[in-house]
Amino acid sequence: MVSQYFDLGTLLLVALVFVSLEGLIPLRSGQKRLRAHWLNDVVFLLVNGVVVKLGLVVALTLVLTALQGAMPAALRAAVAGQPLWLQVIEAFVVADTGFYLAHRAFHASPFLWRFHAIHHSIEEMDWLAGHRVHPVDQILTKTASLAPLFMLGFSEMAIFVWGVAYQWQSVLIHANIRLDFGPLKWVLASPRFHHWHHANEQEAYDKNFAGQLPFLDAIGGTLFMPDRMPSRYGVDEPVPQRYDQQLVYPLRAAAQAAAPAAPSAGEASG
Repeated sequence: MVSQYFDLGTLLLVALVFVSLEGLIPLRSGQKRLRAHWLNDVVFLLVNGVVVKLGLVVALTLVLTALQGAMPAALRAAVAGQPLWLQVIEAFVVADTGFYLAHRAFHASPFLWRFHAIHHSIEEMDWLAGHRVHPVDQILTKTASLAPLFMLGFSEMAIFVWGVAYQWQSVLIHANIRLDFGPLKWVLASPRFHHWHHANEQEAYDKNFAGQLPFLDAIGGTLFMPDRMPSRYGVDEPVPQRYDQQLVYPLRAAAQAAAPAAPSAGEASG
């Protein structure tokens, strides 16, 4: 869900790799390549990157300015002085903890959920599905991931490595690919792990919030990975399926929820 890390050439490579994998080892072999609403998700892929980049710069600037000096200089120097490989490992944990908390908040808050429901409106999972994210959703969750990395003093290279790894993994976990990582499924998020997050089955609601590290869900009591795969995806609420309508849906839904109920015929006549 972070296409802002990729240029057009890399996005074409991502498409080639995952379209090929979905053809070779599909999770659902009967699913059409051009499934319902695929073109809408291409619009998200191509348009969201610019919007999210701008929003992310503004959000990070505000957060980092407000919290300037919150981290001791000695701590920042200690983090920056570590070997790159260690910084990358720590960056995964720090960033995904921020993502986990923000993601969980988007499910817990009715107002935030209306933005996140756009992503959950996907009814057929594939490599394009991860790009259907409302810009507000993506800006806030990415700020929650990136702000702690900058505040703690992680090097630009460590943040870059984490960002590229996150992008590839984000595409993978939404893909129509039969892959669960074996014993590593408890450490690294797989399609099996994240497909359950999208499942429209009551026992899977509000589960598997991590983007990369399932053990965070184990710690938070939200891990759910049974031996079977979900039977259906999506949400029951009537989320529109066109890009422009999806952009305004959260505000329209919030306005409708806040509007006073119309009086019944009996109340009106009385």
